[in-house]
Amino acid sequence: MRAKIILILAIIMGGITTFMFVGYMQRFDEAAVVNESLTEVVTAKGPIKREQKITAAMLQVVQVPSLGVHPQAVKTIAEVEGKIANADIVTGETLLSTRLTTEQEESLFVARKVKEGHRAISVGVNLVQSVSNLVEPEDYVDVIYTPEPKGDVIVPSTLLAEKVRVLAIGRRMVEAKTDAKSDANAETSGGGADKEQVLYTSVTLEVTPRDAISIINSDEMGRISLSLHTRVKPAASPAPQAK
Repeated sequence: MRAKIILILAIIMGGITTFMFVGYMQRFDEAAVVNESLTEVVTAKGPIKREQKITAAMLQVVQVPSLGVHPQAVKTIAEVEGKIANADIVTGETLLSTRLTTEQEESLFVARKVKEGHRAISVGVNLVQSVSNLVEPEDYVDVIYTPEPKGDVIVPSTLLAEKVRVLAIGRRMVEAKTDAKSDANAETSGGGADKEQVLYTSVTLEVTPRDAISIINSDEMGRISLSLHTRVKPAASPAPQAK
């Protein structure tokens, strides 16, 4: 009797083992099929900065399993070359169509930012005129005109426009995102001087049509400088108490 029980148990265990082995081999075959089905996608060879124009030298084509490919992944370098990154892209990251824009789309974006009744104009600036390149999009500035000296006579500067909205600096139309913690660490370790400095030579302003003519003419005849407004809002005055 005991021998029969042992035999039955052995048959049952053998069946279970066979079933598990067959299931494992099926999953193994499915995984092998997935790995064999590959798709080419475009990735970044190195870091690409936001607002940077993309060239073929920055890219590489790699093969990845088709099952894990993002629907918006770029498949060929030709789709990307000449476009502009609208976000930072890290080394090895697959390029997505949503993170790229064309120069035409970028210009339309600027046009949409301009308020009704205003115009967008660009003026050339150097490091001093742009407050050491500290002006950012969505800041407000005063525009100051300084005529060229006439011999030994210095002509005083003139305020052309007050609290003018900055639409873009260079090609960048959004405020830079900064990491306060990393900035603090850089200053503590003495590495602040080594941080990358964003340089630009033009600023795009939102002005009235009348101010646009005045600023453009002044830019041709002399020097335009910008004076930066604070973004800190004054504390609200306490409401007077009723007597």
